[in-house]
Amino acid sequence: MLYGRVDELRKETTARHAAVLGEEHAGTPQAWLERDIAAAMYAEELTRLRDVEEGLYFGRLDLEGGGRRHIGRLGLADDSNDYEPLLMDWRAPAARPFYTATAASPENVRMRRHVRTRARKVVTLDDEVLDLTAAENAGTGSLTGEAALLAAMNRSRTGRMTDIVATIQQEQDRIIRSPRSGVLVVQGGPGTGKTAVALHRTAYLLYTHRDQLAKRGTLVIGPNPTFLHYISQVLPSLGETGVVLSTVAELYPGITATRQEPPAVAALKGDAAMIKLMAAAVKDRQSVPRKPIELQIDRESVVIDRAMVTQARGRARRSRRPHNEAKSIFIREMLGSMTLQIADRLGRHLLDRADLDEIREELASDDGVRATLDELWPTLTPERLLRELFDSPKRLATAARRLYTEEQCAAMLRSDGDGWTPADIPLLDEAAELLGEDTRAARKQEEQARRAEIAYAQGVLDILDMEEDLDPELLRAVDIVDAHQLASRQEERRYETTAARAAADRTWTYGHVVVDEAQELSAMAWRVLMRRCPSKSMTLVGDVAQTGSQGGADSWSQVLGPYVAERWRLEELTVNYRTPAEIMTVAGDVAAAIDPDLRAPRSVRETGVPPWSLRVPAGTTAKALADLVAEEVAEVGDGRIAVLVPAARLDELTTALADEPSSVATPGASGDLTAQTTVLTVGQAKGLEFDSVLVVEPQLIVDESPRGLNDLYVAVTRTTRRLGVLHTDDLPDVLSGLHARDAADDLG
Repeated sequence: MLYGRVDELRKETTARHAAVLGEEHAGTPQAWLERDIAAAMYAEELTRLRDVEEGLYFGRLDLEGGGRRHIGRLGLADDSNDYEPLLMDWRAPAARPFYTATAASPENVRMRRHVRTRARKVVTLDDEVLDLTAAENAGTGSLTGEAALLAAMNRSRTGRMTDIVATIQQEQDRIIRSPRSGVLVVQGGPGTGKTAVALHRTAYLLYTHRDQLAKRGTLVIGPNPTFLHYISQVLPSLGETGVVLSTVAELYPGITATRQEPPAVAALKGDAAMIKLMAAAVKDRQSVPRKPIELQIDRESVVIDRAMVTQARGRARRSRRPHNEAKSIFIREMLGSMTLQIADRLGRHLLDRADLDEIREELASDDGVRATLDELWPTLTPERLLRELFDSPKRLATAARRLYTEEQCAAMLRSDGDGWTPADIPLLDEAAELLGEDTRAARKQEEQARRAEIAYAQGVLDILDMEEDLDPELLRAVDIVDAHQLASRQEERRYETTAARAAADRTWTYGHVVVDEAQELSAMAWRVLMRRCPSKSMTLVGDVAQTGSQGGADSWSQVLGPYVAERWRLEELTVNYRTPAEIMTVAGDVAAAIDPDLRAPRSVRETGVPPWSLRVPAGTTAKALADLVAEEVAEVGDGRIAVLVPAARLDELTTALADEPSSVATPGASGDLTAQTTVLTVGQAKGLEFDSVLVVEPQLIVDESPRGLNDLYVAVTRTTRRLGVLHTDDLPDVLSGLHARDAADDLG
C-alpha cells in the first residue's frame, strides 16, 4: 500500500512536470521564469521520491490503547478526502518515541517494531515489547532496536555512507533534535556516529525550520572530497537535496585548490598571524613615491610629491572602506590637489568653479595621470594580491615583519606558475574582505548597456509604427508595449536553486552550517566559516584526540573563544557502534598515550577476531602487502578494505598493488570509493569506515606528523571488523597489544 501510494505520487508528479514543460505562454521572461521554477520543483519532488524508496518504511509503534504509528523516511497520506496518514516522517514529534521509548520509560508505547526491507520486500522483523519485566531485565541504558543496530553494523560497507534513520539511539536522538540556535559542538570518539548525527540533525532542522533555511540554505563542510563523496547519498536518502556540500578548499568560487604543499607551510598560512600579514600586504600596495613625480598635461606640468600622496592616502584610509572602494577617495583627493596646483599657477583668483571642474576633468582623463594613480593605489583582485605577495621575497618580507621569520617566509614563497593550495583559500577570502569591490564602474557599464537595449527596442518600434499598410483601426505594437517593456522581455532570466546560488556567491550567508572533522580547521579557515554564518547557527562535530593537522584545534574553547566566547554548548557521544571491542582495546592504549585523561568510547560489540601485526624484512613490504590484501578480500567477501600508508609511500605502494586481481585504487580527485581496496593516507581516511583496515609502517605514520599519535589513533579506528598492521621497523610501544603473527598464521 505504501509503495503503491509512492507510485501514484510519482506518476502524478511526472505528469505535472511534463505539463509544465509543454505549457504555452506569452513568452515573457517572467513567464519563462515561473515555468522554470515550477519544473524545478516537480523535478526535485521526483528526485526525493526516488531517493527515499530504499528503506522507505522501517518501523512501527503499537500504542497503549490500540493505536499504531508507521514510521518512515517521509510523511505519506492516502488520496482520500480525509488524507489519512499512511506513514509518519521520522522527524515528526509524534515519531520520537520510536527512538527514545524504553522499558523504564515507554512513553505510551506497548511495542516497537523494527522493519528491514530490501527493495520492496520485508526481510526481517524485530519486535521490542516495552513492559515492566523488560525494564527490570534491561535497565535504562540498553540499546534501542539492538538486533537492527547490530545487523546494520555487521553489514558490509559499500564505499558510501548509509543513513542511520532506522537505528538512531537515545543519545543521538537528543542531539539530532536539539534547538537550532547557537553553536552546538558534538564531541565523540571514533565510531560514535558523529557524522551520522550531524547529517540527520541537518535533515531534522530542514524539516523543522523549512521556511527559514530554504531562503538562506545549509552548508555542510567536510575534510576532503573523498569524505564528501562518501556521505553524498545520506541527505538525499532522507528526502533533502538542497544542501551545499563543500570543503574549505572549495569555498572560493572560480578557484580549484588542488596543489599540495608541506603540512608545515599549510600550518603557517593557517595561523592567526596571517590576519595581520594580509592587512599589511594590502597597506603595502598603497604606496608613497620616494621622489617627486612630474607629469605633463597639455603644456602644464604637475608634480606629485610625498606629502600630497600621504595626505590623500590618510583620508582614504580613515574612511575605513576596503582598499578598492577607498581608491575613489584617494583619486578624488589627488585630483583635487593637482587641480589646485595648476590653478595656483594660473591664478586661482581668476578661475571660477567651472574652470576648476574643467581642469579636474582634463586631469582625470589623462592617460599618464591615470597610470600614475593606479600605480600608487592599484585596483587589486585577491588572486593578484596573493600571487604577487608570495611570488616576491621583498613584498612578503615587508608584510611579514615581526610576524614570521626569514625561514618561514622562504618556505611560503611560490613560483608564478604554481596553482592554489587548500591553505590559500582562506587567504583569498581574507583578501577579498580587505580589498572589497568598487562596483560603480560595473554599474555604469550595465546602465549604458541597458540604455543601448532600450534605444534598440525603440528603433524596432519606430520601424513597426512606420508600416503604411496597417489598418488604422487595428492595434499597433506601440499601443501595447513601450521600449522599456520590449527591452525587458528580451532579458535572460534563469531560475537557480538556493544551493546553486549560494555555492556561486562568495558573500552568501547560510542559515545553518555543519562542520565535520571540525578539529582539523585552521584559525584562518574558521574566519571563512564564521563569515558564511553571521547568525552563528552551527553544528560542529569532531574529536580533539583525532586532530592530525598541525594547525588544528587542541580544545573547542580555543576555536570558538574569538567568535562566541563561552556561548556554545557541548554534547558528547560515548558509545562506539563501529569499532569492535578487541580493536578499541588497542586504540585505548594509543588514546592514553595522547592524553592519560582521555577515555575511549565504549564498544557495543565483539567480533572474536583479534587485531594483529606482521613484521616482514625490509624490501618485502610490497609483496607482503599484496598477499595480505588477497587474504582480506577472501575474508570480507564483498566488503571494503582500506590500506592506510605513510604519505611518503603512497605512490609506491599504490603502484605495487595496481596489478592485483582485486580492484585496488586511490580515491582520486572525485573521491570515489567504489574499488574494493583503497590505498589512502590517514588524512584522506578521516571520517570513513571500512570492513577491514591494513595499516602499513605505523612508526613512519607517527614520525611524519607533529601529531603522529593522533594520526595513528585515527588509523586503527577506521574498521568495522578486522585490523592488521604490517611493519618492517619496530612497532610503536602503544601497539604492543596487537597479536604478533607470522606469514603462516591463519587468523580466520
